[in-house]
Amino acid sequence: MSAGGKASQPQAAAAFSLSSSTLLQSSVLTLATLTLLSFTYFSYNSNSLHSSPPPTTTTTTTSQLYLSKLEVVEVEKQKEKEKDDDVSGDVYHLPQIFGLNYAEMERRFKVYIYPDGDPNTFYQTPRKLTGKYASEGYFFQNIRDSIFRTHDPNQAHLFFIPISCHKMRGKGTSYENMTIIIQNYVESLISKYPYWNRTLGADHFFVTCHDVGVRATEGVPLLVKNSIRVVCSPSYDIGFIPHKDVALPQVLQPFALPAGGNDIENRTTLGFWAGHRNSKIRVILARVWQNDTELDISNNRINRAIGPLIYQKRFYNTKFCICPGGSQVNSARIADSIHYGCVPVILSNYYDLPFNDILDWHKFAVILKEHDVYQLKQILKDIPDAEFVALHKNLVKEHDVYQLKQILKDIPDAEFVALHKNLVKVQRHFQWNSPPIRFDAFHMVMYELWLRHNVIKY
Repeated sequence: MSAGGKASQPQAAAAFSLSSSTLLQSSVLTLATLTLLSFTYFSYNSNSLHSSPPPTTTTTTTSQLYLSKLEVVEVEKQKEKEKDDDVSGDVYHLPQIFGLNYAEMERRFKVYIYPDGDPNTFYQTPRKLTGKYASEGYFFQNIRDSIFRTHDPNQAHLFFIPISCHKMRGKGTSYENMTIIIQNYVESLISKYPYWNRTLGADHFFVTCHDVGVRATEGVPLLVKNSIRVVCSPSYDIGFIPHKDVALPQVLQPFALPAGGNDIENRTTLGFWAGHRNSKIRVILARVWQNDTELDISNNRINRAIGPLIYQKRFYNTKFCICPGGSQVNSARIADSIHYGCVPVILSNYYDLPFNDILDWHKFAVILKEHDVYQLKQILKDIPDAEFVALHKNLVKEHDVYQLKQILKDIPDAEFVALHKNLVKVQRHFQWNSPPIRFDAFHMVMYELWLRHNVIKY
């Protein structure tokens, strides 16, 4: 091989080496480019999954519809809750204050129930929740299982004395012996526990609907005068002390028929009452109006033989239901009127209405003095329809039994409409439930007790 040939071999090797190096660099560059493109591609797709709307498919559309239905259900539930929690409107004296205080009561209020007492004498187990003692029974049952009960007396705002005079009466115990049993029981609590003596019983309360319990406990002065009485017969002639005691709404449950609502067009009778003439005002009411063609007044309860639920059905067809005081103010007629959507006309000189601290009864009832019975018809006729709707939605003025018809006739239609509208709004406050429901009768009674605990100082 010549010298020129020998020299060309290194050059060829160098050229081959350079070519290989260039090829390697090119391959690396290509790989890097592909990697970069791949990364960019996947990044783009990843971003697209989050930012771009998914393709419209049958499955996706079905899911969206399902979610939309769920959202609608949740919205409806929220609206229903807001409706249930609504305490706005002129039916309440101070709606905003009531709402705030009610929420605070639910968070903080605690009641201690004394555990002592003979189960055969005192109220230890729920009784049948029907009849004229149903309100008392519902309260006892609900307080035992409620969020308000505490087993630590040091946390308690109030102390509940679980006396059941009705249970004693069922055993044939005389009023005199009932009084002795109650007095001995209260004195045993005073000697055994320190809580009564801190306030002389001002932070203690007991519940008795009417007649038996009221009469028996009246013989225990320290109980009646010092503690809070929750009673169904809050007329001043039985020693009821407003602002200390609490009016317990007497409700005969279960109701025979559903609640009345926006049914004003069906209410063609001006006024209705049927009952026994066991008081002066009832005697006058029956004597003056029982033969009237516009007021449906009967001096006896409607005979069941006439037909089933005739008495209750009269409430549905009447604009104003007359609620005169009886021999004892223990009638459930007011609660019946509210439930059936019939604007109550309360004929009584002295009567502390349930939840009077909270509700403005003039927005959903007609409140008259007993002497207004003579102008009753004209008073009711003069109430305008619009005001009746507000009453039926909320309750009117204090006015006289001979003029009762004229008083009712003088109520303009607009005023009646307003009354009726407001009446429907307050129905939930006069309904007992077990378990209890927010703003029902049980919670309203507890709120009244909560208001009274604030004025007690140790």
